[in-house]
Amino acid sequence: MTPLTHSLAVLAAERKSADVTDWAARIGWVVGLLLFITLVYWLMREGWKWRGTLQGDLPPLPTAPSDPGPARLELSGRYHGSTTAGQWLDRIVAQGLGTRSRVELTLTDAGLDVVRPGATDFFVPAGALREARLDKGIAGKVLTEGGLLIVTWAHGDKLIDSGFRSDHAAEQAEWVKALNDMIDTTGTADTTEGTAR
Repeated sequence: MTPLTHSLAVLAAERKSADVTDWAARIGWVVGLLLFITLVYWLMREGWKWRGTLQGDLPPLPTAPSDPGPARLELSGRYHGSTTAGQWLDRIVAQGLGTRSRVELTLTDAGLDVVRPGATDFFVPAGALREARLDKGIAGKVLTEGGLLIVTWAHGDKLIDSGFRSDHAAEQAEWVKALNDMIDTTGTADTTEGTAR
């Protein structure tokens, strides 16, 4: 055996292939990652429940009257949530207002009927409506300018902004006009009744 051959044989004998997978370390990392994700989810859930507790003074949501009258407008789309009026990041989660869902809106002379499959339905009486506008965002949802229909309404002693997005965005401007006309008419009627008394 020549010295060169002997050196190559020694090098070949010393080489070992590295372990392909360290299963214990891999399982440890996976378990650690799952525990971290579970902790983050639990903290988010507790935060949501805590916010609901802080907003516990919000009265129950009104329900639609048995005969609200004929529909002026109807809209199907998405309900994106409610916030304290004028504070688009102060989400309201009490009474189910924080739950996003599909929505069917119906505007009648009695008010705004909000039907949400899989979530709590509610009704905004005409006298509680304060303003309607197109805006670009509400807590958790930001769109292009004018992408959301925001309806401001009074509930108890709180003013609430609720955000909706129609499946047909072009009809949202018609909703703003109809709601604001209704608010102006209702406000004028209330003022006239107050003066007559």
